[in-house]
Amino acid sequence: MAAVTAEKPKRQFVFPTAYTILALLIIVMAVLTFIIPAGRYDLDADGAPVPGTYHQVESNPQNLRAAILAPIDGMYGIKAEDGLIDPYNSGTLYGAIDVGLFIMIIGGFLGISMKTGAIDAGIGAIVKRLGTRGTTLIVALMAVFAAGGTSYGMAEESLAFYFLIISAIIALGFDALTGVAVIMLGAGIGVMGSTINPFATGIASGFAGIPLGEGIIYRIIILVVGTAIGIWWVLRYARRVQQDASTSMVADMKADNEQHFLRRSEGSETPELTGKRRLILGLFGLAFAIMVYSVIPWSDLGLPIPTLFWWFPELAALFLVFSIIIGLVAGMAEKELVDNFIDGARDLLGVALVVGLARGISVIMNNGLIIDTVLHTMETSLGSLPPVLFINAVFLVYLPLSFLIPSSSGLATVTMPIMAPLATFAGVPKDMVVTAYQSASGLLNLFTPTFAVVTGGLVLGRVPIATWWRFVLPLVGILGVMIMLVLTVGVLIGG
Repeated sequence: MAAVTAEKPKRQFVFPTAYTILALLIIVMAVLTFIIPAGRYDLDADGAPVPGTYHQVESNPQNLRAAILAPIDGMYGIKAEDGLIDPYNSGTLYGAIDVGLFIMIIGGFLGISMKTGAIDAGIGAIVKRLGTRGTTLIVALMAVFAAGGTSYGMAEESLAFYFLIISAIIALGFDALTGVAVIMLGAGIGVMGSTINPFATGIASGFAGIPLGEGIIYRIIILVVGTAIGIWWVLRYARRVQQDASTSMVADMKADNEQHFLRRSEGSETPELTGKRRLILGLFGLAFAIMVYSVIPWSDLGLPIPTLFWWFPELAALFLVFSIIIGLVAGMAEKELVDNFIDGARDLLGVALVVGLARGISVIMNNGLIIDTVLHTMETSLGSLPPVLFINAVFLVYLPLSFLIPSSSGLATVTMPIMAPLATFAGVPKDMVVTAYQSASGLLNLFTPTFAVVTGGLVLGRVPIATWWRFVLPLVGILGVMIMLVLTVGVLIGG
């Protein structure tokens, strides 16, 4: 009798993590530096590229050593004289170390705050008050994040909110993906429809030589309609999950996510909201309120409010100070406070590493001198198009450019001195090119792995990047069609 051989189970394809995807992208970009000719535009006195001055330069292909060092260089940042060529940032490629340190300190801040029981108690109070009306919270939060995105380009700052908001969303019967979508789509669609955002619309309008308010009506339409579509998309998914948890796109992680974000086992009671915990929640909220106030450029918005111009070093110090204050108010001993802070920082270490990997892609492209060549190719292909085709082609061209240059301010600095004159030749108002640029940049940054806010937010929310793409890409298509319709109408009316 022949022996029965057990059939080996077939291996199922598992989509790689964000770390692997970013590492592969670094390698792909390094290979492209051997294929794409190196080139540069001449720069004016302000460091902006001059249209028509593109010329090829000696290639600087990035070898295996450069690819391996790219994430490290991306974390530290390097001066041009040390080998990195990045004229659009005044000779300096700013590293991700400030963002990474900020993220780990936020982790420590959350670790201490969670240990006090105040966050669990506050979330329990919200759940009790809202009952089955959790959708109200989703709508309100997305509107608030959209306001932050459209006004001052809220991006990396949103990483500080993930743990708290996802915890509340899960406690209300939704899932981690819903929480990620509330923040990422809320702020992201706000940036996509930037109205007075000085870091996107302001810089682009300046390089285009037009006032900030020119074309604002079309940006308001994109903001309002886009936010409404985004809220509808998230609510549609959230209600389905609330009614049947098995329909969640992260259903296999449900128990693990509940334990991680709620920090308590099934059946345990919610901590009581005592007076001390109310005070801690007040301090917790005050830290975030100071952060939001300190990063908004009030002077650039024409408002008579003192502008602090804080950025990640100051924000990291802010949360470090509040970590200590909250620990002392909670009555923690010195060793307990330090241990809780380190445990919290350890939880977000992976997010900090993702930020460095994402920045490493920019290091390879800048060192390989290929960005200007890509830009020049697109410049020469758009010049003779009729107005409606031109503006929609500009929007589509900005999508891959946003992948190469995920920074909205950097993208405006590099491209607008070239795209704005082209608009004049095509008979298209310059403000429509500004709108096309910021809409495309904002749209792509809802899902591109080269944008640290996306990869960092997904790691924080414990949502695989493939799952996020399945959730968000149909919405991206809907938003893209809406934007192109608005751009078409704007050109027909203003042309």
